[in-house]
Amino acid sequence: METLKSAVPDALKQEISNSTPSQLPSTCSSLLHFFHKLPQFHQMIKDLTDPSVALCCKDRNAALENKLKGNECFSKGEYSNALLFYSKALRFAPVDMGDMEINLVALLYVNRASTLQKMGLLLECLRDCSRALRVSPRYAKAWFRRGKGNISLGKFEDAIRDLNISLMLEISSSGKRQIEAELKIALDKFKRIGIPGKKTNQNQSEVPDEPDQVKLQCLLTTTKGRGMFCVDDVSEASLVHKEDPYAAVILKKCRETHCHFCFNELPADAISCVSCSIPLYCSDWCQKQAGAPKFDRSSNSFSDLEGLADDLKNYMSDVVLAGTSTLDTGHIAEHRHECQGFHWPLILPSEVVLAGRILVKVIEQNRHASADSNLVGFLDLSHNYVQLPPESKLEMHIYSIILLHCLQHVYRTELPISGIMVSKPVILLSQIQVNSMAVVRMQAPEVKGPIYEPGNALTSNIEQVKVGQAVYVAGSFFNHSCQPNIHTYFLSRTLHVQATEYILAGSELELSYGPQVGQWDCKDRQRLLEDRYSFTCQCTSCSELNVSDLVINAYRCTKLNCLGVILDRTVTTCEKQKLKLLIDAPTVYSKQVEKLKDANIAEVACHVFESDYKLEPQHCLVCDSYRDLESSCAAISQTENCCKRLQDAIASNDVPTNILRDAVKYADLLRTIFHPYNKIIAEVEDNLAQAFCLVGELQAAIDHCKASIQILEKLYGANHIAIGNELIKLASLQILVGDSAASGSISRITAILSRYYGSHADEIYPYLRLLKVRQDAD
Repeated sequence: METLKSAVPDALKQEISNSTPSQLPSTCSSLLHFFHKLPQFHQMIKDLTDPSVALCCKDRNAALENKLKGNECFSKGEYSNALLFYSKALRFAPVDMGDMEINLVALLYVNRASTLQKMGLLLECLRDCSRALRVSPRYAKAWFRRGKGNISLGKFEDAIRDLNISLMLEISSSGKRQIEAELKIALDKFKRIGIPGKKTNQNQSEVPDEPDQVKLQCLLTTTKGRGMFCVDDVSEASLVHKEDPYAAVILKKCRETHCHFCFNELPADAISCVSCSIPLYCSDWCQKQAGAPKFDRSSNSFSDLEGLADDLKNYMSDVVLAGTSTLDTGHIAEHRHECQGFHWPLILPSEVVLAGRILVKVIEQNRHASADSNLVGFLDLSHNYVQLPPESKLEMHIYSIILLHCLQHVYRTELPISGIMVSKPVILLSQIQVNSMAVVRMQAPEVKGPIYEPGNALTSNIEQVKVGQAVYVAGSFFNHSCQPNIHTYFLSRTLHVQATEYILAGSELELSYGPQVGQWDCKDRQRLLEDRYSFTCQCTSCSELNVSDLVINAYRCTKLNCLGVILDRTVTTCEKQKLKLLIDAPTVYSKQVEKLKDANIAEVACHVFESDYKLEPQHCLVCDSYRDLESSCAAISQTENCCKRLQDAIASNDVPTNILRDAVKYADLLRTIFHPYNKIIAEVEDNLAQAFCLVGELQAAIDHCKASIQILEKLYGANHIAIGNELIKLASLQILVGDSAASGSISRITAILSRYYGSHADEIYPYLRLLKVRQDAD
């Protein structure tokens, strides 16, 4: 990329940096013409699309090498390492190696199944055996391994069938004796129990019924363009909207840990694409939905077996054909065009790969409809191309040209490359920038050793991990608010939108694009939204005074027992703009004054009720006392390393006494300078709670955790999800000391999370599940 960027003439760069959407066909045509004469460009396209140099092709030698390493680890009893090497071998193994007595992929699945059984992962073992049989249905060892797995699961009837089939297929006398011995075990256990194990469908899980979604309208607003409004009243915790992505892609950092289709964490028996080594999937279903080429030899490969009873032939058919059907016939496969020996999907940025998937989906839809290729026009999404910096405009031009040349290797004449055609993905990339959503997963807690040890208290910060990027067409119409009334979450790759409060009919439904009230102050929220999404937020919280924005970065008054806030110059400038807007609209101002009084703002800023008040930095908004913020900040800077040392010690799970002692002194100093509701105080209290927990002083940890929560309730409100996250820490500590108040904390956590996730809270929040396990154990 840097080579191509540096090669572009300055005059053309200037033309691109000044371009508007209407000028894109011209600028794209000029850059395209320049690149077609540039040898470096043609070499780059060759490197990205030539299968002979691709990094993602199947590799027989790599598969065999990893197989040998897996065998060596298995023989030593190093089953975790054996699992790793067998999985690597499966990723590289060509599915149709005809020069081996036993198909390599089938053999590797059986080897991995043996490893999984040794590790106690019996369902995973069974799935791998079935995969081996889809490739090689007459593989006696796969049936034998499946039989042993079913015995371990207590499914003796299936085990007997598996072992009888294995016995029929096995040709060696030693092998037959081994099978007969295992068959005798299965028969004896079956006779003793006499009840066949309950069959379960391993490909589908029961999903609780969800309530009907509310009726929505997409309307044009005066300040924010289109928005989503509810037709009727919406109750708190109601499911507002549910949508599968138009297109989605996994982020590069999660390629080895999460499924490339559903974005869930990969299980021990993860599977790869049958034609390339790029994607990994959590199940056969996800592999098929992503568009992996179909390969199995199962059809009619056992009907000619002589001496095998019809019921066993039917059983064989059920087993080997169980995962071969395509479950969603209307689904346009998103990986198929990437799976032809190219490695550009591995190299190009995730948002460019996502743009490619959108373009392909449009092409395929036009194919089915016998329509002309209009590409992305019908998506009707907003974009921010005009506001983009020159560097971003140039990169989008270059990536669009590269992407179309890569796709042309698949779609040939259906994708003619011209200035007009290149302009389409340029706009699409800018649409992705402002409309795509990050698909997130809740990070699971790391717990080592007994759950009752202080070091295993759930006091670390609960974080969401971005695993994918997706475009939801209807979902993109929800506008932003820094105090949203809806919340988004993901089950698999499906977007769910839930109301977090009672919403009156005709109201706009607004979600958060980034930091909310209580997380950052107004000026910082607006800066982020401007930089990332190219709009100035005019939501209620950014245009009207609120307690949180006044106190979150405030200093405390110098007068004893005064709770008034003192603001620095940057915060004052932002809050002055809000105050001016209200004073200029007397009707709105009187209503806002009543609203602020209800919010108890008088204790921190009673002067704002005075219509002629001049908001000034460094002066208390209650008693007008002055504070020299320059000297206050100097005092803080002298000891701020204490906080950093404490955080490093917490990260290492080793908090020396001297560091903790210095941190307590630092916290005492901060309390004399910052306002009691300043978020920095809350963060310091949280750090102290974690530190005291690590050194085993649990009551002190509880006290500091409560102090942090009290501040955050002022910033976020008592029922915000941030409070639920902090209560998880508190409840964990309360359980460790045997405090009966833990049950009340857990009940409150459950109530808060239900507002945001409904009945899926336990499924989404691993911390909540673990907390309930600890409560039951206690």
